[in-house]
Amino acid sequence: MKKTHPAFVIFLFFLGWVFMYADRNILSPVMGEIGEQWGLNKAQLGLMSTVFFVAYAMMQIPTGFLADKFGRVKVLVIGYVLFGITTFLSGMASSFGMFLLMRALTGLGEGTYYGSQYGISSNITPKKYRGVVSAVINSGMAFGISLGFIAASYFTYTLNKGWQFSFYLFAIPTIIIAILIGMFVRDHTEPKKQQEFQVQEKQGLKMLFTKNHIFVYILIFCSLYGFFGMLTWLPYYLQTARGIDGSQTGIISSLVPWASIPGAIFFGYISDKIKNKKPLIIFLALAGSICQFVIPYTENYSLMIAGLVFYGLLGKLALDPVLISYIADMTPSSMYSKVYGFFNFSGMLSSIFAPYITGYFADITGKIEFGFYLSGSLLILGAFLFMFTGNLNSILNTKDNYESKGENAI
Repeated sequence: MKKTHPAFVIFLFFLGWVFMYADRNILSPVMGEIGEQWGLNKAQLGLMSTVFFVAYAMMQIPTGFLADKFGRVKVLVIGYVLFGITTFLSGMASSFGMFLLMRALTGLGEGTYYGSQYGISSNITPKKYRGVVSAVINSGMAFGISLGFIAASYFTYTLNKGWQFSFYLFAIPTIIIAILIGMFVRDHTEPKKQQEFQVQEKQGLKMLFTKNHIFVYILIFCSLYGFFGMLTWLPYYLQTARGIDGSQTGIISSLVPWASIPGAIFFGYISDKIKNKKPLIIFLALAGSICQFVIPYTENYSLMIAGLVFYGLLGKLALDPVLISYIADMTPSSMYSKVYGFFNFSGMLSSIFAPYITGYFADITGKIEFGFYLSGSLLILGAFLFMFTGNLNSILNTKDNYESKGENAI
């Protein structure tokens, strides 16, 4: 089969993120409807997202090892097909327990994507373009968030189709994307890399837990805590605390992902042009934390909107491509799926806790705002700890020595 052009592979991966995030966020605008149907409290509403993210996080590290051993494309496609099928079945759930089961299975399916996808894309992308290419692929998340928010709000509240309709609708293109990736994406460097580095596997795993790696894992945990807490509860917060009509919450919530597209591409481009990414990473983390405080604190509607826009420009989706490039710079290419598995696992651990903890404190205090303040505080902590990362030169030398040994092994 003729080798697929890298630009088309990047486009397919972009679409992969579109439907991953659309599926996750068709739930948020209709949480109130689901809660009324099954008589759920706020903690139980948060649990719907938590079970998904528990399953998703559990798959990150196993996926990295399976993808590097059996093939990144195979593992990705199998998981993506499962994700499409269980999205459809989520809409058919007749009870809260069955819905939770389907969301957990959806999380398992989606859990094969991150490490496999970035393992492939990092291999086919020259180092000098990694930041901006990661930002382009990541922008699919922004499109997906917006698409999920708006579609669920529109079909449920404007057309009165019922909350189930969006799950049925998005399942179809999801399975189509899985088929296209299976047909056109090939990780041509994979067999060679696996042979080169097999003898170095045990020693190489230590390279995924340098001080710099660990502080990156902590920072992504703090960043994703706020991001997924916001994604889960923002539409509900706008309806209940700000008095905004349900049909409008999807559009307002979409300000975050839409603003993130130029922000992510710009900062991804900047990260490719600078040698020391550390100041940029700390700046973005602190800027995101400030926005997390402004959004619930201000009573002024315009300032709240500005906070959402600036969080999009400077928050998690802008920070991600810089961290992805930073991780790739200090990790052997044969271990990309593994390191991105650990990286995403660290971040997704926060997503397990954020939806439930936010709902739990909302039940206790009667307000959702506490969740935003906690998110901002964690991001400040993550930025502070990242200040203690060391110089990359010694890690890069170790990486180069590791890869040269792998080449000599064959």
